[in-house]
Amino acid sequence: MRSKIGALPLLLVGFLLASCASPRGLDEPAFQMPPLKPGLGRVYFTRPGEFVGSAVQPEIRMNNEVVGRSVPGGFTFVDRPPGKYVVTTATEVENAVSFQLSAGESKYIKTAVTPGILVGHVTPTLEFPEQGQSDINRLRYVGPKF
Repeated sequence: MRSKIGALPLLLVGFLLASCASPRGLDEPAFQMPPLKPGLGRVYFTRPGEFVGSAVQPEIRMNNEVVGRSVPGGFTFVDRPPGKYVVTTATEVENAVSFQLSAGESKYIKTAVTPGILVGHVTPTLEFPEQGQSDINRLRYVGPKF
């Protein structure tokens, strides 16, 4: 019986930590997206909520520039001119996805954790627009303030 009581505080801490990384709540207003400026494209970065690997939040780089972090239950975005882009994330290993961005276009990059030797690997993948937009509607904005 004593070992079960000792595990209770750890379980409560786990639930509290998981709530910090939860998707947008029902009472939280939807994020108001700023309009896309003419001549630019928008790239969204999503990470649907997951408890496993929630402490793993590496930087997201686009053409070697840090544009955000892979945060469970969150999304962010950047607006960029048309061109070829490579998005990378790195923990033990570096993973990448490349794509072409056009003016007025939106791309959706989903990041997900897979098991690693010492720490989870965060892998970016290009999502279909319908799935990416669906993810954004459920996630909270974790990028810079406007």
